[in-house]
Amino acid sequence: MIRPHPTTRRPVAMLRRVAVAAIGLTLLAAGVTATPATAAPGGKAATTESFVDSTPVPGGFASWSELLRLQQRMNTAAAHITNAAQRSANSGFAGIVADPTTRHLQVYWKGEPPANLVANARATVATQVLPAAYSQRELIVAADRLRAKVGSEITTVGPRADGAGLLVGTQDGLLGATALAGVPVTVQTGVAAAPATRWDDTAPWWGGAAWRNATTGGGCSTGFGVFQGGAARILSAAHCGNINNVATDPTGQAMGIVGTRNAGTDTLLLSGASGGRVFNNSTDANGNVVSEFSNQVIGASASQVGNWVCTSGAYSGTRCSIQVKARNLCINVRDFGQVCGQVQAENTTRTNAVGQGDSGGPVEIVNAANTLQVWATGTNTAIDDTNTSTACTGYRPTGRVCAWRFYYEDIFSGMAGVGASGVVLG
Repeated sequence: MIRPHPTTRRPVAMLRRVAVAAIGLTLLAAGVTATPATAAPGGKAATTESFVDSTPVPGGFASWSELLRLQQRMNTAAAHITNAAQRSANSGFAGIVADPTTRHLQVYWKGEPPANLVANARATVATQVLPAAYSQRELIVAADRLRAKVGSEITTVGPRADGAGLLVGTQDGLLGATALAGVPVTVQTGVAAAPATRWDDTAPWWGGAAWRNATTGGGCSTGFGVFQGGAARILSAAHCGNINNVATDPTGQAMGIVGTRNAGTDTLLLSGASGGRVFNNSTDANGNVVSEFSNQVIGASASQVGNWVCTSGAYSGTRCSIQVKARNLCINVRDFGQVCGQVQAENTTRTNAVGQGDSGGPVEIVNAANTLQVWATGTNTAIDDTNTSTACTGYRPTGRVCAWRFYYEDIFSGMAGVGASGVVLG
């Protein structure tokens, strides 16, 4: 998980969320006992800008809008295929790679997929159907079997998108993993994850703002606004607080209490009223904030392997050039437990993706048709600070830790975990 930022170094035994053992993923919450050097005045950013257009566009595309239009078509086709596969008890569906830089949606299937499903996908986007050794259902069963046998020896486990076997993350390697799982295993060695706020927001609370736990002193970021039982609540990370903990912004303004919490998806809901916007900012070449603004949330979208996403934690600010590497993972966090529904992503520039204090903050996909708008796709959970630590961006007090590889909870899995029915629209 993304853990609280410690203002001073303390022994492991004194601060569980601050010093998770290296073999586990690290939480992203932060111990906020200090405020940033310059807090955003007034809380609400009145302007709206594009935060992605200033970053380099990969894959030879002329603009981010061109890349995102193709990615959106890919994701639409991928959603239809995934939904159809889930309705079939004997589906050979293995996974999808939706990397727009390849120009083709890659669908992996054990056996022959339904012809109409492929035809419908090809009517939307160029689609390749590739053979898979295992279905996604078979690999999920194998992942559960491996987790039951080796427990904390692994930090991440989930099906490969190409259906070739399992993707397993460990800090030091895992001998005999294939025999234990019963399927081929791709082991990522040197993989670990750890828990990682805009500083003066007002109700209705927006995503990407800072909040602190008045009970523990820990600091995190607000996620997207979501509906629970018809009321607009604030999504964030479960490792940031426990039921009935009081939440405030860094100025002490009350934001409500932790009303719903699910450690298995690392999501919680704050009882304060939320709005359908998210804080973002533009930065210079060194990651320094040039201007802060907000963007309209227009819906929720699952992120596929190969997708390009951005993060917007209150500590690190808006970070892009981030690509999804795996999904449907269960990750192991020492002293916290297993969290499922996780997505692994990496900043392709090997600069900061997220860091301490960004826990619970938004992961977003920019709308191709209008780069001033975003789709909700996840909430920050953990960083691999053991192996991918890098210089922080945004608020940079001494001792804060950031990383280019991180893990986030899929927006649909996260909402289901806390009984939320949908995102609040702007």
